[in-house]
Amino acid sequence: MLVITRKKDESILIGNNIEIVVVKVDEGSVKLAINAPKDVKILRKELYKEVIEENKKSISIDSTILKDIKNK
Repeated sequence: MLVITRKKDESILIGNNIEIVVVKVDEGSVKLAINAPKDVKILRKELYKEVIEENKKSISIDSTILKDIKNK
């Protein structure tokens, strides 16, 4: 993991086509702007984790339901 210090209006480049700019710095938070091609997915990690967990829950099957369906 690369750890760097940036100030407001400074940026970092990832590859040739992704730029992350520090827009605002407040107490305990930083606002970032991300310039990237439209085909690059940009996701907040905490939301991504929630979606993964919900997907796991949705595929866990209660076998009693399947047995009920089979018996009908």
